[in-house]
Amino acid sequence: MKHLQSLDRVDRRLLELLRQDARRTNASLAEELGVAPSTCLARLKALRASGAVRGFTVEVDPAALGNGLVALISVRIRPGARHRMEELFEQMRCLPGVQQVFFLGGEEDFLLHVAVGDSEEVSRFVLKNLSADPAVASTRTSLVFRHEHGERPWQRG
Repeated sequence: MKHLQSLDRVDRRLLELLRQDARRTNASLAEELGVAPSTCLARLKALRASGAVRGFTVEVDPAALGNGLVALISVRIRPGARHRMEELFEQMRCLPGVQQVFFLGGEEDFLLHVAVGDSEEVSRFVLKNLSADPAVASTRTSLVFRHEHGERPWQRG
């Protein structure tokens, strides 16, 4: 995979523009980048081939689907169940309401980003899908009041 350190200014700007609006036409991207459309298309194809661009998705507001409560749930696995980490990751990834799953280093093993209807639903989610599993040692739930993407995720310092 092409690392972000090896991307030049044009590649980084292309990623920034696509992150803002992945539906932009190649022509409009090329114009803003100051390159020929064929150059822009070739760069995008190279970014996809290298794995720097994993895909294009639509971001749906969970509230529009009746899932206005967003929570982050930290999960700690019992020491005797560590051999099940990959299986548990896949199980959690497929649970209804799960937006993202993070496999962590540190005190917690997983962090689940979930969107559900209300506090009762998040409680049922934790009790049914996590606490009931004998592999789960503990959970900790934090409610998200606001979430925005970073403006410049590829910039450092």
